[in-house]
Amino acid sequence: MNGLFLSALNKSSGKTTVAVGLAAALTERGTLVQPFKKGPDYIDPMWLGLAAGRPCFNLDFHTMSEDEIVALIAKTGAGHGADADLALIEGNKGLFDGLDLEGRDSNAALAELLGAPVILVIDTRGMTRGIAPVLLGYQSFGLKLNIAGVILNQVGGPRHESKLRAAVEHYTDIPVLGAIGCHAEMEISERHLGLIPANETNAADALIAAIAGHIARDVDLDRVLDAARPLNNASRAGSPAPAPSAPARTPATSPDVRIAIAMDAAFSFYYPDDLDALERAGARLIPFDALTDRRLPDADGLFIGGGFPETQAQELTANADLRHEIKSALDAGMPAYAECGGLMYLARSLTWRGQRFEMAGVIPGDVVLHDRPVGRGYVQLRETAAAPWPPGGNDGGNGGGNDGENGDGNGESSDLPAHEFHYASLEGLPPDTTFAYRVKRGFGIDGDNDGIVIGHRLGACSHQRNVGLNPWAERFVSFVRDKKGFEIKKVSA
Repeated sequence: MNGLFLSALNKSSGKTTVAVGLAAALTERGTLVQPFKKGPDYIDPMWLGLAAGRPCFNLDFHTMSEDEIVALIAKTGAGHGADADLALIEGNKGLFDGLDLEGRDSNAALAELLGAPVILVIDTRGMTRGIAPVLLGYQSFGLKLNIAGVILNQVGGPRHESKLRAAVEHYTDIPVLGAIGCHAEMEISERHLGLIPANETNAADALIAAIAGHIARDVDLDRVLDAARPLNNASRAGSPAPAPSAPARTPATSPDVRIAIAMDAAFSFYYPDDLDALERAGARLIPFDALTDRRLPDADGLFIGGGFPETQAQELTANADLRHEIKSALDAGMPAYAECGGLMYLARSLTWRGQRFEMAGVIPGDVVLHDRPVGRGYVQLRETAAAPWPPGGNDGGNGGGNDGENGDGNGESSDLPAHEFHYASLEGLPPDTTFAYRVKRGFGIDGDNDGIVIGHRLGACSHQRNVGLNPWAERFVSFVRDKKGFEIKKVSA
């Protein structure tokens, strides 16, 4: 599979909009585009997946090994009905940005790992001849990179474009693949966590079509495709690549547990490979809408992911029948896992912009939304003896169970990689609250702990990713299976 890495000088350069437009425009021409997004992100992948007509997968140095990244690229390209023609990888922030001073977790490092040519999207407002030294600096700083082209964005008009093109062509050997003007109809609205998710926008398809139309006119799509090169799909030197949560639309085994999963405008933050991993572990996922469905589906367990319950709080509160049914089911012993937004929904109440809304009342705490992030960035969790799920059985010793067998001898396991981005605090928790995790890096629920454990329920602020270091999906399915309390009956897919 050929690939391209779309990056920028800095964040907010219009990179995601261009990536969405390229995915849609190329797909419309008959190119099978497999989108990827670097880093922990749910919202951009929604737009990219909708534009390409294929799920978008995340590539993240924090949660994944290099071998897992390479393996995931290879397996997704050959999945979902047909082999992809092009892997379109959108970076995050700027090309050389990252947490590591040496750049080992940067976009440039990912492009080097995959052997992907880089196309830079540059916001050219206030820039003319100065674009040349910037590009020359990027070339000299990233000697191992193939900067295969540049797309000029937010161009002020024909005269501005001609000056930019002249400077790039005179001083550099980087081809200009397109020049996009300032088009208000290409803007995707934003709010506190970034772009508004595609599932909340009724006009998402029309917006993507408008963006794709401008990209098709302003960017030379043939030259973009010509810039693509075969990606490095071979495992790196050393041990063989571990099997990541590779996409597989058909479960590896007949599903023997049913897990109800909230999928709606309030709860939409799910990694597609995590959902695939749940199915491969033997779960049949039964979606429901927490805003409109009055009854919980017939299920053995419950999974509520992240999202924006605050923006849908009025509807969630109004659906009292479902809130009460969920509380009754969980109080009766149904296993449940709730992440971030799901945790907020299971709390007693949610307060946002001065309004208080009743939630499910499963967790004895009250959520308050703040103007600034409470927890943001990568997280390292140390599992405690109270963690309810069985051991993951991975070779790295991570994901140990509640006996601390794979940990440090004091009832705790090794570190689990995760991430968080929440404006919410959970207040009024009882002093004897039991936690599944100690936070070694990040904030979690109170700066020291994350993962409230009440019976068979686990609710955390952190978002987990099903990878070799943290096979949470198979652990959760095993937990649900174990707690069914009756002989397992096979469920048809």
